[in-house]
Amino acid sequence: MAEDPLFARFGKTCEPGEVLFREGEQGQQMFVLQSGAVRITKSGKGGEKTLAVLGPGEFFGEMSILNAKPRNATATVEARSKVLVIDARTFEQMVVGNAEIAVRLIKKLSRRLDSANELIDVLMHRDPKARVILGLSREAETSGLEQDDGSVLVPLTRAGLAEQIGLSPEETGDVLARLGRLRMVSETEDGFQITDRARLVEFLEFLEMREQFEA
Repeated sequence: MAEDPLFARFGKTCEPGEVLFREGEQGQQMFVLQSGAVRITKSGKGGEKTLAVLGPGEFFGEMSILNAKPRNATATVEARSKVLVIDARTFEQMVVGNAEIAVRLIKKLSRRLDSANELIDVLMHRDPKARVILGLSREAETSGLEQDDGSVLVPLTRAGLAEQIGLSPEETGDVLARLGRLRMVSETEDGFQITDRARLVEFLEFLEMREQFEA
């Protein structure tokens, strides 16, 4: 089989645990994941938080090239991976000369804007229960891991969730305990397991309706 010319020129094979870049570093390269998996994490008061686990076809690290600012997250290889390592000049040439790459970049930036707007919606809720549910739902969409039993594992700590949604760990814990009693969410060593997403959505809709009537 002929070697991929792109991989021959820009490719790199990475082993699990290898750090491609760290939060706070200056970035002069972006990456395209051809195979394997890469975990994107960010540090906070509650420890390191997983933002996403990327799969083949995803590209990442481009923001430091676009805005010339330090990396805002850390990228760690999760499974043996093949990546393309693209420097700033080559990236600019690719965007200018390839409409498909430009469109994909615009779509990705649009998704990030949507994510920021969703977070604003979370923080605008007065009800702590609604904040916790929205925060968990948001994380389930971006970094949730589907389980064999149909549940979704959200790899996030209680402190990390609390920081995201603007509540204290104690307030967050009280809501999580209630959701646990209702058998919708359970805490595990790996994060939160959403056992019944449909009921969680129904409960959120009820809370939002009640908040509208009490406004």
